[in-house]
Amino acid sequence: MTQIKDCMTKNCQWIAPTATLGEAAQIMNDQNLGFLPVGENDRLVGMVTDRDIVTRAVAQNWETTTQVRDVMSPQTYYCYDDQTADEVCQNMGELQIRRMPVVNRDKRLVGAVSVGDLAQATQAQTIGQTEQEITSQLAQKQKQAA
Repeated sequence: MTQIKDCMTKNCQWIAPTATLGEAAQIMNDQNLGFLPVGENDRLVGMVTDRDIVTRAVAQNWETTTQVRDVMSPQTYYCYDDQTADEVCQNMGELQIRRMPVVNRDKRLVGAVSVGDLAQATQAQTIGQTEQEITSQLAQKQKQAA
């Protein structure tokens, strides 16, 4: 079985909660990322995604000097680098997320993994089921909100 460390994107970096949205967006742009883990005092304290920046900041006309902490999602899910790709696929489906940071057993950030990364490492049936869980549950939430 493939482990996450074999399919993750390595060299992922943290951003501080005191960094600006402009800095976060620049890093995302330069490294072609859709999210950045937010770290403070060597701990994972949140995540900021390109969607967070757009829906929480740009849509409200906030300045690019706004701090990351003001738009980040404080609830953060992560996986371990020695977990199997199938196990993480299942977790992502249940949690309805498409990407997450990867930590080692000392809880040090070592990378990031996305559904796209997992598609390269798992069976088509596994990744298909994960996508179905993510999209079907999100569609149900959108119908309820309407």
